[in-house]
Amino acid sequence: MCPSQIPEAIKIRKPLKLSAELNNIKLNFETSFGVFSPKEIDDGTRLILNHLQVEPDFDCLDLGCGYGPIGLWMAKKAPKGKTILLDKDFVAIQHARDNIRLNQATNAEARLSNGFSELKEEKFDLIVSNIPAKVGNEMLYLFLYDAFYHLKPGGQFVVVTVNGLRKFCKRTFNEVFGNYQKIKQGQSYTVSSAHKSD
Repeated sequence: MCPSQIPEAIKIRKPLKLSAELNNIKLNFETSFGVFSPKEIDDGTRLILNHLQVEPDFDCLDLGCGYGPIGLWMAKKAPKGKTILLDKDFVAIQHARDNIRLNQATNAEARLSNGFSELKEEKFDLIVSNIPAKVGNEMLYLFLYDAFYHLKPGGQFVVVTVNGLRKFCKRTFNEVFGNYQKIKQGQSYTVSSAHKSD
């Protein structure tokens, strides 16, 4: 029997459907096994969304968007701005594109991108990332330098990381941006930010 015909394989291949209320915004998602946290919104995402300040006209970027919960939430909060979602995983980006349509987020766009590589000269008021624990110091440095470049003057870079990275974030944010703020430390995750001077 072909693996695609085995009942358990058929069941696992089926798209997963997920609805969530994220900081007072109801969103619907289609996901699948193989992308990050496919069956529920992870705790890091929930924590950062409870501490983001988004104005209606903000241009926003979600770096490492997965299937799109942070980016879609920002798009809904900033209907007069543009939100771009980036991820290097083509399955995640396909889900993000589907979820943009599903939630009628006409001001959002998802791009397949290795970090910031597929951006041109776009500048943002807010760049947000749920940074994986094993991203590596070199990639984190690149994210910081590229975020600094793509922020508008006065713009903010906000990340959520496992608590074990908070001291590294403090040191590198100060090194690249010249400032650092710990917004919230939870049991497992920390929300940190830096801003680009006017």
